[in-house]
This record gives sequence, structure tokens and C-alpha cells, in this order.
Amino acid sequence: MTDSTTPEAPELAAAPPSRAGRNLPVATAVGLGLLALVIASLVWRDEAFLVLAALATCAAVWELAHAFTRRDLHVPLVPLLVGSVGILVSAYYAGAEAQLVSLMLTVGGIVIWRIVEGNGPGALRDCVAGAFAAVYLPFLAGFVVLMLDAPLGERRVLLFILLVVASDVGGYTAGVLLGRHPMAPRVSPKKTWEGFAGSLVLAVAVGAVGAHFGLASDAWIGVVVGVGVVLAATLGDLTESMLKRDLGLKDMGTLLPGHGGVLDRLDSLVVAAPVAYALYLVLLPVVS
Repeated sequence: MTDSTTPEAPELAAAPPSRAGRNLPVATAVGLGLLALVIASLVWRDEAFLVLAALATCAAVWELAHAFTRRDLHVPLVPLLVGSVGILVSAYYAGAEAQLVSLMLTVGGIVIWRIVEGNGPGALRDCVAGAFAAVYLPFLAGFVVLMLDAPLGERRVLLFILLVVASDVGGYTAGVLLGRHPMAPRVSPKKTWEGFAGSLVLAVAVGAVGAHFGLASDAWIGVVVGVGVVLAATLGDLTESMLKRDLGLKDMGTLLPGHGGVLDRLDSLVVAAPVAYALYLVLLPVVS
């Protein structure tokens, strides 16, 4: 996810509709619609959320594979998409071990597919890019699915998503109003320490309230998870910013008006997911 500090390649950026660089009304409407869709799927049944997660992951994989072509990297898309679904389904039905096995099978499928296509001069690079995509998106996203298997799994997932949203909104608001000191000017010139502080404040508040009322646990657990999610989400945002800068892109896609591509919404989520999963695993049993 990106806040007010999302980088824009100077040669590609058009005149922004606001200081934050977003069409704010459109971005807000799309964001609220996506959040409502996630909540509805969690309330209805876990399988609905699994389908939604698989669709979003596959869309992000397609965007990343398309972006890689700008550097003459041609990822075998068919085995990557099939493997992405397999990783998420395996995580849901068989746990973390099956998730890892599915990742290895996906990477193997990418290599075999590329060999069958023909060993050109870029075959190794294509396989490495495919392996990176498999780890970066479906494997990391699988940790969100793993959260569903825990007690109050739907609430754990919802709180995690709300924490990432809080990190985004808090950073966006503080960055626009107060941002003065860049955090990583070479990677993301608009990402500021003030925005990072705003992310922490709002995520800590959401975490404390969500843990107490949603998970029936101590508020401090929500605070710890909130801090961990913000740190990981910020790293995820910077990682995608670096990737986009290297590829010469402003956004990874155009599927989500006001936001860019699906990957522009998942960048923070996928990196923060294993952190939230691990913190839940360690902290919640202490008070259960």
C-alpha cells in the first residue's frame, strides 16, 4: 500500500490532482468498496475470502509479470498463476508445510515450463524473476490465509487488514499535512518520517481497540501487532517503490482507479502478513 509518500518517476508523472498525488474522492470510494468486499467475504464464509484472495493475488502476479517485460524478463505466466492458486489453497486446507511444498512445486513448474519453451539467453533470468514473483506474492499472501485457521481467524484477518489500512491512512494524512523530512529520498522521495509517525499512531490505536474488543485479548497485544505491521508495511511499500523506480513505472497497473494496480494495494499487505501471523502465534496463546 502507498501513502502520500508514493514515488513518482519524474519523467512519467503527470500533474497530480492533489498534493498527495491521488484523486482523493475516487481513491476513497474504491478503498471503502474493497474493504467492504473483504468484510463481506469474511462474514459470509472463509472460502469466499479465499477466492477473493486468490483473485487479487493472480491479478497482482499478472501485473508484476507484465511489468517485468520492461526489462526483457518474460516470466512463464501459466505455471505461476496455477501455482499461486495452489499455494493459497494448500495453505488454507493443509497448513504452512503444504504452503511451502506448493511454493517449491511452483518454482519447479516455472523452470520446466521455461525449458520446454526453449533455453534462450534469458532463460535463467526469467526463472529467477518467476521464483521471485512466486515468493513475493502468493507465498507471502498465504500467511493471511493461514490466519484463518486460528481461533477467531476471521477477526484476526480483519484486524490485520484494518492495521494495514490504518498504516496507510495515518501515513497519508500525516504525510500530506506535516511531511517535511524524507525517509528514503532515493527510493521514495515523498515518504516522510512524519508520515511514518502518523502510521504508527493510528495503527497502534486501531490495534489496541481491535485486540480488546475483537479478539478478547489485552490491548497491549494489539499495540505490539500494530507496531510490527507498520514496520513491515513500510518496508513493503518501500520495496515496491524501489521495484517501480527500477522498472520506470509510476503504478503497477490501472485496475483500481485512484490507487493504480492491484499490486499497489497488496505491496504492504503481503510483506506484513508473515509478521502479523508470527506475532499472533507468539502473543495470543500467552493470554488464552
